[in-house]
This record gives sequence, structure tokens and C-alpha cells, in this order.
Amino acid sequence: MKTARIVAALAAALAAVSHAAADEPAASSAPVPAPAAADGPVLAEGPELGPLTETAEVYAAFHMDVNRAGLRELRSGADLDVVMDSLASYYQGDRLVDAQIAYAALVAAQHPEFVDAVRSVADYYGFETARAALLHDPIFVTGFMGADLAQESVVGAIEEDVTHMRQVGERYRQAAYSLQRETWALRRERDRQERNEALNTAHMRLQTSFRRADPDPAAEAGAQTSVRLTRDGRLGSAVSMFAERPANLPELPELSVAVGEQQITPDERRVGRFLAVAALQSIETGDMTVLDNLLGDPAVERCIEWSRLMLQQCIAAGSFRYEDSYCIAAHALNDVAQCLTTAQRERRNLDHITVSN
Repeated sequence: MKTARIVAALAAALAAVSHAAADEPAASSAPVPAPAAADGPVLAEGPELGPLTETAEVYAAFHMDVNRAGLRELRSGADLDVVMDSLASYYQGDRLVDAQIAYAALVAAQHPEFVDAVRSVADYYGFETARAALLHDPIFVTGFMGADLAQESVVGAIEEDVTHMRQVGERYRQAAYSLQRETWALRRERDRQERNEALNTAHMRLQTSFRRADPDPAAEAGAQTSVRLTRDGRLGSAVSMFAERPANLPELPELSVAVGEQQITPDERRVGRFLAVAALQSIETGDMTVLDNLLGDPAVERCIEWSRLMLQQCIAAGSFRYEDSYCIAAHALNDVAQCLTTAQRERRNLDHITVSN
């Protein structure tokens, strides 16, 4: 009952703040923030985002590896092993889930109207009250001023990344057929235990080296420890930051809605969690303890874990190298893309994800 009263009070506060802002003359409006440097996202002014940014960089690094998988030429079984290991290294525990939420929160935090509304309510009722309401019901934040634009940016960015994953997945699905003309891909693999053991321990070898900064001229070309990517303007999808993208990726079939079926809509609770993290970091003093309560989604974690197990089962059941390409497509890319999407229809049964056919 106490939390319900908090939420109701915050709603009233938000309405009061909105009306007060509307009645103020134009001259008293907040100054326009100065443009950010080209080597970083355009974020609203606020507390230092160091810990959250570090978590978000894992999400960007993951999509950098997806992009590399799309660029890689498949000339041997070792190439397939590298792709499997690089992707599977993110699928253990809550690493990728936390990173996606943090990244989406940074995208949402670029909308000053949304951040200002959060701070106004926190100033009016106090930080503790605002924090309690956001933690109790993340959907509540979707009603704040500017939340609609923030949500649109977040959904657009995540779905662009998910679509790219599916396109790379389709490339590997098609490669499972074309590789049957290659001698090395027709080699029978009699014992896959070693391959699955490598997948089990891949997370122990993960070193995310993603940075959004100007290239270091002293760094060796292609050095894994000095990967630096540049991107001008606002922070959008992770894949949009990469200067080199796979060419001629297969087109995906357009999704259609059957008669009597609802149009695909964003999962309000999941997107609300993204925005709630952005709201908390805008009023937080830098302590990640509170944010950690929202940096996680058990249903998505189970979905990714299930996808990883299905990848290993697929590898164990296969006899030829070209079948590994199919396993990558079906489980390491397409199934995980379904886990990460914001689309409500596709996320309805994450606990019992349908295995790709």
C-alpha cells in the first residue's frame, strides 16, 4: 500500500511539473546543451556514467563480434570454431542481458526532456521516493514527459541490432548448404566433446576491447587489444557504429500479421526497464547498487542459456563441419536474437523458446 501511494504521489507530481513547465514563459526554458564531442554519445548532463558505460560496452563488443562473423570468410573448420567461441563467450550468466539493458539506458538518456522530467519529480518528492517508485514498477516511467521519444529511440536501436543478427544468421544458414561443395566441410567429425568443452569455457576467455574513441595511430592494424571504433552524432544501434559492414547479406522475409492477430508491439515491461535504468542513473550519485536491481532480466537470461544449450546439443548431434554453420545460424544467432528483441509477440514464451527449424 505504501508503494502504491508513492506511485500515485509521483504521478500527481509529474502532472504538476508538466503544468508548471507549460505555464512558464519561453525565456525561462532550460538552455540548450552544447553539442557533445564527436567521439561520444550525446547524453543529457548528469552524473558520471562510468560503471554503466563499461557494462554497455560489452553489448557493443558483442555486436562487433556478430559483425565480424558476417565479414568472416569460411575457409576451414577453424573459422567456424572461432565464430562459435566468440559468440558463445557472451552467453554465460547475465553478462549479455545486463549489457543490453545498460546500452539501451544510454540511448534513452540522450533525451533531455525525459531526463529533466525524472529530475523534476525527484527534486519535488526526494530521491528515495522516486527511486522506490521506479524500482517497484519500471512501467511507471513510460508515462514521463519525453518517454515516448526515448522509447522510440531504444526500440529502433535494439531492433536494428536484432535484424542484423538475423541477417548474419541467414548467411550462415545458407552457407550450411553451399559448404557441402567443400571437401573440408564434408569431413566427418566423430567426437564433438572437445568442441563442446571449448564452448563451455568460452566465457572465461572473453576480453571485450570495444572503445568509442578516435583510432590510435600507434596501434597495430587489426590488433585485438586495440580495437577502437568511431561514430559521429547520437548513440543509436550498436551495429551502426561499425565502419565496415558485411556486404550482400541475405534479405529477410517481411513479417506479416495474420487475420485476428495483433500487430507486433514493443514489450512495455522490458522497454520500461530500459527507461527506468536511464531514469535512475540520471538522479543517482554514482552508486551502482540500486541500478544492479534493474540490470537483469531472468526470463531473457534463461532464454539465452537455453539457446546456448541448444547450440551445444546441435554440435554434438552433427557429423559434418557444414552442419556447424547451421548450428551457428539457428542457435548462436537466430535464437539469441529472439531473446534480445523488444517485440512483444516474439518474446511471449521466452521460457520455452521454440527451437529454430
